[in-house]
Amino acid sequence: MSAVTQRFDQFVKRHNGPRPADQEAMLKIIGADSLEQLIDETVPENIRMDGELNLPEGMSEYYFLQHLKKIAGKNDVYRSFIGTGYYGTITPSVILRNVFQNPGWYTQYTPYQAEIAQGRLEGLLNYQTMVSDLTSLPIANASLLDEGTAAAEAMTMFFAQRNKRNKGEVINEILVSDQVFPQTIDVLRTRAEPLEIEIKVLPVTEFKFDKDKTFACLLQYPAADGQVADYRQVAERAKEAGAFVIAAADLLALTLITPPGEWGADAAVGNTQRFGVPMGYGGPHAAYFACKEDFKRQIPGRIIGVSQDRHGNRALRMALQTREQHIRRDKATSNICTAQALLANMAGFYAVYHGAEGLTAIATRITRMTTLMAAALVDAGYEISHRNFFDTINVKLRKQDRELIRVRALDHKINLFYHSDGIRISLDETVSHVDLRALARIFRVSEYMTNMLEGDAEDVSIDEIIPAELKRESEFLTHPNFSRYRTETEMMRYLKRLENKDLSLTHSMIPLGSCTMKLNAATQLLPVSWPEFSNLHPFCPVEQAAGYRHIFLNLERDLAEITGFTACSLQPNSGAAGEYAGLMTIRAYHRDRLEAHRNIALIPESAHGTNPASAVMAGMKVVVVKSDELGNIDIDDLKAKAEENSENLAALMITYPSTYGVFEEGVVKICQTVHDNGGLVYMDGANMNAQVGLTSPGLIGADVCHLNLHKTFAIPHGGGGPGMGPICVNDKLAPFLPTHPLVSTGGEKGTRAVASAPWGSASILLISYAYIKMLGSKGLTDATKIAILNANYIKDRIKDSYDILYTGENNRSAHELIIDLRPLKAVIGAEDLAKRLIDYGFHAPTLSWPVAGTVMVEPTESENKEELDRFCDALLSIREEVDMVARGEMDEKDNVLYNAPHTLAEITTDEWNHSYSRSQAAYPLPYLREGYKFWPSTGRVDNAYGDRNLVCTCPPIEEYM
Repeated sequence: MSAVTQRFDQFVKRHNGPRPADQEAMLKIIGADSLEQLIDETVPENIRMDGELNLPEGMSEYYFLQHLKKIAGKNDVYRSFIGTGYYGTITPSVILRNVFQNPGWYTQYTPYQAEIAQGRLEGLLNYQTMVSDLTSLPIANASLLDEGTAAAEAMTMFFAQRNKRNKGEVINEILVSDQVFPQTIDVLRTRAEPLEIEIKVLPVTEFKFDKDKTFACLLQYPAADGQVADYRQVAERAKEAGAFVIAAADLLALTLITPPGEWGADAAVGNTQRFGVPMGYGGPHAAYFACKEDFKRQIPGRIIGVSQDRHGNRALRMALQTREQHIRRDKATSNICTAQALLANMAGFYAVYHGAEGLTAIATRITRMTTLMAAALVDAGYEISHRNFFDTINVKLRKQDRELIRVRALDHKINLFYHSDGIRISLDETVSHVDLRALARIFRVSEYMTNMLEGDAEDVSIDEIIPAELKRESEFLTHPNFSRYRTETEMMRYLKRLENKDLSLTHSMIPLGSCTMKLNAATQLLPVSWPEFSNLHPFCPVEQAAGYRHIFLNLERDLAEITGFTACSLQPNSGAAGEYAGLMTIRAYHRDRLEAHRNIALIPESAHGTNPASAVMAGMKVVVVKSDELGNIDIDDLKAKAEENSENLAALMITYPSTYGVFEEGVVKICQTVHDNGGLVYMDGANMNAQVGLTSPGLIGADVCHLNLHKTFAIPHGGGGPGMGPICVNDKLAPFLPTHPLVSTGGEKGTRAVASAPWGSASILLISYAYIKMLGSKGLTDATKIAILNANYIKDRIKDSYDILYTGENNRSAHELIIDLRPLKAVIGAEDLAKRLIDYGFHAPTLSWPVAGTVMVEPTESENKEELDRFCDALLSIREEVDMVARGEMDEKDNVLYNAPHTLAEITTDEWNHSYSRSQAAYPLPYLREGYKFWPSTGRVDNAYGDRNLVCTCPPIEEYM
């Protein structure tokens, strides 16, 4: 583009932090004459790209929004009464504006630092309480990815539980109702196959429990065809055979019908999408998982629990973290890492806003509308499958009649669910009399509907629709949080109070290593709320989603170009799901070549904790590869283990740059060694932010990689989700990309689905699409270079005060660095540094991973020199505080490090009994008095107390007093 006509407002100038003059000053500090010299000294020459990425120039934000509006216009937003797990919903504007569209909520990270996360922790505790109350099960987690994977997690949890002490043959049969949603069954089959779990799909009336074979059953409640059935006897028969009962339950229906915990279910799973979260063509939405207390140490995902801080005050935290895959690795019960925290908070706030009476009223209205529709159809002579339902009726029809109705429905811009036995109609809270009249016209029952609507439609009784024995009698949502905030003013202030307790990117940089907390630009996020994208049902006819298909095809092509591969699947809806999907393509490839025996996965000891967990889930056995003293993969050990297992080698899992923040020089040789021994190479894309435009997984020699779009490609972390983990593959693996049972996608020999929706959390793919289009080829590469510059600047500013654990051959870091605190352990540990950084206004780096006793820092390209300097000044000031303790100038127990963080309440108390001043505690550096101070809402949280006294629902109001 001519310099004369090029717009000034190019996005790259808004995205990258350091300005040209700052870059020059930073390069002087690190001893490089130019940015290109730094990159040459950091990235090995043998893996550097020739030329630039084959991508268009970047668009300005203004032109991008115009461009995307045209694409949005290609989507036809019909009224969708398809159901099958996805429903129209009304997002209260106070939640949409103050949570979903608010960077104070969506730019936060997973609440590992509880002292600066009490707001979203309370939001998630509300969510857990909502789930626990509605299901009548005492333990609920803080969300999972979608209903299908939640059901699969329940299946594998109970499979492990049933066989834990079993010394005979493996008990591996699960009975699945044929009325479970088809996408859930497909995800179950995907997860079951590598673990040799046998799935039997059949009518519930044909369930036969065998105590020597059956470990669990899965029921849909209400059923896919709408029936509300009594499953008490099924649960009793399961118990007699020692089998566990899983209910995939609709939470809104549970306001009216008996909850699973009261009729014998051991666990309940499902989707909270209809609690105010738009369909978004498949997501993101928060799945839920609740269970009996017996399984609190096996339940997958994260649990928010109640504990206390060092002052004895109530405080919230993530409980039972020792269950996580980062610690248990190949012994983990799940590979779940990212969940759906932002959407869980939205769903929880929906319940807070409406309360028990509001949710019951919404559910009752839906059932009344469904009753009206059913009555009109029956009066006109149609046959419906069941007379007991909540929101769905199944109309039995011959094929030719189905087709006639399909044509009429499309003429009315209405989508229904068509199947071999008829048509399903699922209503929701958005349905109106206008919709009922339109449906009546489609089925030619207008006269019957008119008579009903002109009568006492509002007084339609649902007493006969939900049988007395299945009516809910127990109370729910009795905690005051669910009755206090009924006006918008009250709700707005509640949300703001919670937001103000949490540190986010609106306050300061979040330097978490391996997390890439970069800018989540407003222009990238705005379109996610546009109705053309947010109101599409994932199973609507594909021709209605032409705009989305344009986005998908372009994004797949761009990601393939960036990774050096040829094909892409956008289905995996988290990084861990991407790992699993990538390994499953490798598994399918070997099986297609009649080499099913290849089941060994080589994994470096430095690998992300989800890697070994994912490998085990994919039916592989883990062999650990050593690292050398420089943090690189020990090539001799790798070669020996590859050759030793050459007959059975399936894959190597490698992160590049390594989790130690280093570009390993021998990576090409490593990949070739694996290929020479019959294996394929999976590359974890966690550190892709150091590769884009400079090198690529394909160039390095990998066969498949997953990408964390919530890291490198700017999807916000949302306080612990959503995320997306698409996989890119080479030609040999392209045929095995995951498919879907309801929508055509994936490879011709593809694996079954790895997520409930065909393109995962489709609506947030818009964010990464925008990121790539606005940065363009050069902008993407420049962002990578600046990320590397920022990391090396921090390294060289603090290197005289802290040991930097690993660097490359030219003493350069990649995009992150590890600070070794072990030499200071007599005075300070990693947790002490983390808590003291809060007093300086910063979130901590990643603690004690990948090396115990260290912290890992990743600044990203979005932070400017001024912010980097504040962070470095804070680290250097803390080092001086450590030295003061070591020199005896500060008490070795009563000091600013051990007592950190300091709350405003503590600083302003009438009595001050510490050996240091209030100013030393709260304002150790001048910048903190200039508007950069963040006050934690609680003192240091007692983690052990919370685990010993596990409470994961809102406590009684008396405990707040």
